Amino acid sequence: REGATNMADAVESVYREKDEFYQEAKRSKPADRDGPESESENILAGFQTPNVLSDSAREKIIFIHGKIADQDAVVILEKTPIREDTLPELFSCSSLRLETRNDIYGSYRLQAPPHLNEIKTTVIYPATEKHVKKYQRQENFLVEETGEDYESITLPYIQQQSLSLQWVYNILDKKAEADRVVYEDPDPKLGFVLLPDLKWNQKQVDDLYLIAVAHQRDVRSLRDLTSEHLPLLQNIFQKGKEAILQRYNLPSSKLRVYLHYQPSYYHLHVHFTKLGYEAPGCGVERAHLLSDVIQNLQANPQFYKTRTMYFPLRADDGLLDRFREAGRM
Repeated sequence: REGATNMADAVESVYREKDEFYQEAKRSKPADRDGPESESENILAGFQTPNVLSDSAREKIIFIHGKIADQDAVVILEKTPIREDTLPELFSCSSLRLETRNDIYGSYRLQAPPHLNEIKTTVIYPATEKHVKKYQRQENFLVEETGEDYESITLPYIQQQSLSLQWVYNILDKKAEADRVVYEDPDPKLGFVLLPDLKWNQKQVDDLYLIAVAHQRDVRSLRDLTSEHLPLLQNIFQKGKEAILQRYNLPSSKLRVYLHYQPSYYHLHVHFTKLGYEAPGCGVERAHLLSDVIQNLQANPQFYKTRTMYFPLRADDGLLDRFREAGRM
């Protein structure tokens, strides 16, 4: 298939890069430092030869490659959402400059106070060539995967990667992030842990994003689901919505509840986001509504074992190479 070249595909590529970055951040341990950096220290003051790897005006995020002290670094700059509780101060303490006026319409430049105009900044330093390549804008390709392709191409590739899920098990075992848990059903078969995704700063519900991580440890993705898992999926769907209503006063009619395929990590988890928020990976080529998944399994117990699935892969993805080697691209 031909690579995607339009802006929508480029934005989706940035979405997935962002999503994978936050999962990597969860897995990574903090590097040893002499101590926490003070507010006065600015390691970016010497950031040299910056090169934009990728960006998205829609997401208000940019990935930059450069050097700090002659070592490679990747810097991620992301504008934070405007919070409703800051609006009075934003309007009263900002400067306003008129750009143009036409009848009842006026266009202005608003300069907010510094503390209301922060940029979330992530620094990967020293960065490896893998980091630089990962955040570089690349073509996306839509892969067609039959049930046979999954067994002969995708599953062996997943198994060979041997990606650690210890960070997931740490959450389930309350060894990490226990203070972030919004709700838990401890049942080993039907239970799950619901907690905010790291992409959400929890300061407003407009971009609400939570993840339900199943306690079952033998389900990698949609492909493993059968009708036997319906009680688990229905439990996550119902209790997850109830917990969000109780905690954030957000009804189920304002939620988008879905699974990714391919997922960022191979342990069953479900995404809960606010309807209207264009969350990373919520496009039709990757997101599958949980309500649809449940109905599909009710109609056909082996639906996801046999169904042909479509999903995007970046040009540098090793799985894409496997599909090409098998003559499936």
